[in-house]
Amino acid sequence: MSDLRDPAPYDALLLLSFGGPEGPDDVVPFLANVTRGRGIPEERLKEVGKHYFLFGGVSPINAQNRALLDALRKDFSEHGLDLPVYWGNRNWAPYLTDTLREMADDGHRRIAVLATSAYASYSGCRQYRENLAESLAALEAEGLPVPRVDKLRHYFNHPGFVEPMVEGVLASLADLPDEVRPGAHLAFTTHSIPTSAADTSGPVEAHGDGGAYVAEHLDVARLIVDAVRERTGTAYPWRLVYQSRSGAPHIPWLEPDICDHLDALHGDGVPAVVMAPIGFVSDHMEVLYDLDTEATARAAELGLPVRRSATVGADPRFAAAVRDLVLERAAAEQGREPRRCALGTLGASHDLCPVGCCPARAPKPAAAGADSPCA
Repeated sequence: MSDLRDPAPYDALLLLSFGGPEGPDDVVPFLANVTRGRGIPEERLKEVGKHYFLFGGVSPINAQNRALLDALRKDFSEHGLDLPVYWGNRNWAPYLTDTLREMADDGHRRIAVLATSAYASYSGCRQYRENLAESLAALEAEGLPVPRVDKLRHYFNHPGFVEPMVEGVLASLADLPDEVRPGAHLAFTTHSIPTSAADTSGPVEAHGDGGAYVAEHLDVARLIVDAVRERTGTAYPWRLVYQSRSGAPHIPWLEPDICDHLDALHGDGVPAVVMAPIGFVSDHMEVLYDLDTEATARAAELGLPVRRSATVGADPRFAAAVRDLVLERAAAEQGREPRRCALGTLGASHDLCPVGCCPARAPKPAAAGADSPCA
């Protein structure tokens, strides 16, 4: 094996995701896991779970993670990268602790971790690092060998993540009726989060209005807009908007909401909209319900033609990007200077989350950071 295919010191890759129910009986227990510690009664969980019940109680995220696992294993094999790939979730089977226990039993001691969240935020990065710390502590309490875990850097601006989204927007534009396509608007969507969480996302020097979370999404949106203009000759107007708000109404969250944005565009006479969910790796429930169901229904009420572009999912280019991220981090751990692929103005993200990055309201131990043991 050449050094370009040498993953050392890593002996395995962990795909770390959110998880989701796989049948009606799973919905309430799954939501109980998601909301653990908040004291939410079961009747309220059933109400919250209505989106899942509309789709037979099955979240698409698990099938999509299985497809991504297959894509990663295929890509690694075809490119001579001898690295087993495992999968663990935060909120549903296969649970993270169970997967790490399996990995430890299989002899793995240095694990690279890919989270299915491309951007900086507490819920998209720090919380996963907290989950890792909790699971590793559980293994230690059981007397098992505790592997070291290194979370791979944010990949929002990696070409293998951006290019499939560019093609998705182009395909959606091409699918619009000819008479409305020239005046179409691009609405780039991501998960809304509390403004306080956005403002403190990323390293301390990135904190401020929207923090790294908003800045990174804006950079990706501009990359896509520029690529679409180059390939179509049209500079489509665009805006970053938000979806899937779930917090108390008195707490400020990022706005505008996608449905409110559709109302405003219709009022301004915009003839068509492409909704591009750049904040999501795959077509999980927030995409399936909030965009394909709720926002699309609102557009139909307005008589506004809309199309929803594809997420990256298990695209082979994304699998190749993951391989690149693993080998890049391995090279850095070997003391070499790797070439770091990154588009846009922000450059490649940090390997190691610095102190103060995406802080939680209540500090908890987190793995794979500058403030973590064995960092």
